[in-house]
Amino acid sequence: MNMKKSVFAGALSLALCASTVFAGAASIGQAQSIEKKYLVVFKDESKLPAGYTDLMKKAGGQVENKLDKLGAVEVTSSNPNFLNEVKKSSLVSAAGTENVIYPETPAVEADLPLESADLYNDLQWDIKQVTNNGKSWELPGGTGKTASGKDIVVGVIDTGIDYTHPDLKDNYAYGKSFVPGYPDAMDENSHGTHVAGSIAAKGRTMGVGPDLKVAAYRVFGPTGGAATSHIAEALITAADDNVDVVNMSLGGYDWFQNPDYATSETVADVQMFNRAIKYAIQKGVTVVGSAGNNAVDLKSPGQLSGTDTGATHRSPSSQLMIRVSAGGALKNLAFYSNYGVGKIDVMAPGGDLGPNYDPATGAGRDNTYLAYSTIPGGKYGYKGGTSMAAPKVAAVAGVIIAKHGKDQITPAQVKQIIQSSSEDIFEPGYDAKSGHGLINAVNALK
Repeated sequence: MNMKKSVFAGALSLALCASTVFAGAASIGQAQSIEKKYLVVFKDESKLPAGYTDLMKKAGGQVENKLDKLGAVEVTSSNPNFLNEVKKSSLVSAAGTENVIYPETPAVEADLPLESADLYNDLQWDIKQVTNNGKSWELPGGTGKTASGKDIVVGVIDTGIDYTHPDLKDNYAYGKSFVPGYPDAMDENSHGTHVAGSIAAKGRTMGVGPDLKVAAYRVFGPTGGAATSHIAEALITAADDNVDVVNMSLGGYDWFQNPDYATSETVADVQMFNRAIKYAIQKGVTVVGSAGNNAVDLKSPGQLSGTDTGATHRSPSSQLMIRVSAGGALKNLAFYSNYGVGKIDVMAPGGDLGPNYDPATGAGRDNTYLAYSTIPGGKYGYKGGTSMAAPKVAAVAGVIIAKHGKDQITPAQVKQIIQSSSEDIFEPGYDAKSGHGLINAVNALK
């Protein structure tokens, strides 16, 4: 697979579908713009240094957004020498062009109106697979309800959530938007609502933890654009709000040695986002992320770069978080899922198109093998992707916390329980496709 330079410019994009196409038009437009947005990351990870605004002004920049808890700022400048000027300061760790990324249209999805169907029993094979046909709901904490009565909240950093959906409204905690001009956390895409349903739906469809609460941290508007600083800000806010788990069904790739960007420019984006993940985990938040949908080996940076030179890496890919590959109903690795030794922690059902599907020709497609969940407008739909796998892991993290009690177990302990309780399905022990194995809520609650 050839990943071209227009694709990877420190990209962070929403992993919406099983067959993802990366477009570089946005970064080209930015390059032609007179005024650019930059990220400046200071050496102090916990606060902004004294005089940072004067430093930005002297370099010809204006601070637009400050992430003081990460020691970083978002800056606009029309000075073509801005980065060179800023990097002269001994206070600066890294500086680079900020990326604005757009989510791709799902290629693997389908709507199937079934007004009289028992949606959970007839269509949600994925929820049944994780919960062992609902047996986990019979165990302490298994639905997401705590003995103390304290809510376990999963923050969904995504396109928002349709909080009026009948299967979600009772488990919707609150919503916040980080999309300029869109103060409401209402989902205008469908991705975030589908993710939320896999976590905590309770109605005609069910989530893995039907008594968990979901909170929307909306970072994508109707057309999907999101600056990396806004995603980092959402993660910091979720941590400060004392959510228990964060699901990030999003991601992209960072191409080092991109001729359009200096490696140090790409490093600024990576560094800031890794700080945000570290901040959340240190605040007690279990962070879950999807592995991506390009059917590539993430441990091979050269393979990801294709014919281009340099190294391409999945982002975010912090080893502190739980990284999830996608499986199918037959406990197979989904045809689109990324994989890689040291890059995958566990596998969860994300859906595929059935055992007879040929990705090369498109023949043999069976939509019922996709993941069925809530979508906006009180409706339901099929989607397939690692985006659909990650929220099941987030939900299992939530029910583990519900069993042990809010704020009574660390993210590292939650991760260890999820990994050690997973079903070994491919090579004995750890493997590149499923990591430590296929998640199992019953085993995790024993």
